[in-house]
Amino acid sequence: MAAGYMLNRGVLTFRLHCQLVSRSPSLIQVREKKRWMKAYTHIMAKKLKLEGPPPPKPRWQQPNWDYHSEVQAFSSRLHENFTLELLKTAFVNPCYLQAEQERRKQLGVDSEATALVLKDNFQLSKKGEGLTKSFLTDWCRASFPSLPHEGVECIVGHLSSPSVVTYVARNLGIEDLTMSAEFPVPDEVLNSTFMAVIGALEESSGAERAAFFLRDFLLTQLIGKDLFDMWTVVNPMGLLVEELSKRNIPLPEPRLIRSAGASTVLPLYFVGLYSGTKLLAQGPGETLVGAEEEAARVALRKLYGFTENRRPFDFSPQQQHQRTLLQSASSN
Repeated sequence: MAAGYMLNRGVLTFRLHCQLVSRSPSLIQVREKKRWMKAYTHIMAKKLKLEGPPPPKPRWQQPNWDYHSEVQAFSSRLHENFTLELLKTAFVNPCYLQAEQERRKQLGVDSEATALVLKDNFQLSKKGEGLTKSFLTDWCRASFPSLPHEGVECIVGHLSSPSVVTYVARNLGIEDLTMSAEFPVPDEVLNSTFMAVIGALEESSGAERAAFFLRDFLLTQLIGKDLFDMWTVVNPMGLLVEELSKRNIPLPEPRLIRSAGASTVLPLYFVGLYSGTKLLAQGPGETLVGAEEEAARVALRKLYGFTENRRPFDFSPQQQHQRTLLQSASSN
């Protein structure tokens, strides 16, 4: 009887302990993920793999978008004084107007009653393209007076190429404001839009402000670029001989300066170009011909003033540059 009493008391004590533990809020177990989450995630991953990612949407199809405010913000962000109507016209491409007219015809909308009052950016684009090429050409001739006409054209062609212009345009946020028939905006459409923005800035604030804009955003793309990455020279030694002949300098004579690993699969040769007793340049190469061509390229960079250790370009505003010169002159 005593044993049964002790057993019942132990059972009651255990039940009471379990009730107290279950009531404790700190010991309640909570699942971090729902039971249906694993199956749902698996189905969505499988759907993404089969259908691919969703097509990109232009910014104007996303929420919280006000085109008028965005155009004004674009002008303020670049610290430029655009005429608002000209800037809006610069973003309207002819392909957008054509696509909009076709869409209205398919919807059965009367084209005469609801005619588009938009003007495309064709004229602004032509004007901006002409200003860009003339400014870049003048700047290259002033910065590198020894550079021949072919080299200047190659540098200008690189800076005004669609790859460089579209890179700058996308980083300035022009793609989000461009009104185009396709999205993502094709490179040629984005290129013409950027040129139209230059034309709108010229008509709004003058050619000087447009030149400063090109200096700040296009000319800075020359930083870190090598001359012969933009200008393809097939025969550098022949070009060097031609340049030295124009300057009445003795013709270059290649000489092997030093070499290493000539009997291995990775040889290295250093060839120096001497004009009389003066060392013009030296260059490395895996073969004697390759080292001679590299030395010729180094000599051409020195002649044209486009060396790797040249003085950095001065992209500071003209007034600030003059103020610095005055301060340095007064301190001396």
